[in-house]
Amino acid sequence: MKNYLIVVCLTIATICFGQTDPIIPLPNAHAHNDYEHRRPLFDALSHGFTSLEADVHLINETLYVAHDTPRDLDKTPSLQSLYLQPLYQWMSEHNGTIYPKYDEPIFLMIDIKTNAESTYAALRSALAPFKSMLWHVDNGKVVPGPLRIFLSGNRPIAMVQQDEVQLAGIDGRPNDIGKDYTAEFMPVISDNYRRHLSWRGKKGEPDAEEYEQLKSWINAAHAEGKKVRLWASPENQAVWVKLLELGVDLLNTDRLADLRDFLLNEATRSN
Repeated sequence: MKNYLIVVCLTIATICFGQTDPIIPLPNAHAHNDYEHRRPLFDALSHGFTSLEADVHLINETLYVAHDTPRDLDKTPSLQSLYLQPLYQWMSEHNGTIYPKYDEPIFLMIDIKTNAESTYAALRSALAPFKSMLWHVDNGKVVPGPLRIFLSGNRPIAMVQQDEVQLAGIDGRPNDIGKDYTAEFMPVISDNYRRHLSWRGKKGEPDAEEYEQLKSWINAAHAEGKKVRLWASPENQAVWVKLLELGVDLLNTDRLADLRDFLLNEATRSN
């Protein structure tokens, strides 16, 4: 394990500080199914992403990262080995940050694919050793940290609510707006793009009624201090422009380089 962590830290060092061009953190960039990239975690960080997504399955008391139920457990990485350990090792040695001068926490969305209660019980135990790097809530008091975790998929809402120390939050849905969930408990509201917009960005403009309805609940989420993410959104710049216009905070993508270039160009244009 020690040799593994040395390799991980050298890899992150190369990614974050060994590049010719400085990495610019992108607050709007969410790496959908991050673990499916050639270098999970590292590809997203090298592109400046500040939100990552990992699907987990609880099998034999271990949290495995995979989209579907893994068949070969020996070849399937765990949540600890793929994300928690390398992030903890790096942050503990570099002033508690991944990106220099980036003061906001990085998001890790954990999509629970197995039973909500049993998986969360295992996750809670897995997160405990990494508590010092986690943005969390301790008996109602926010404790800042460089990594903020929130849970999607099979969401253990009641269990997290009952915890005196909440090491993770919950990924909300539009029908959670107005239910008095705090932004500390539910930092993000997510939903399927296709439930709201039929427009795919190829021609014309979004339907005006659909657009206004979507804008309405996005504004309601923002009024509660929550960010908004739409999954399954078309992967093209026309759609990304409209989503930013609507106020969508986290743009969901598998195309890391394309979204990075788009966001950097948008930032340059706005300045």
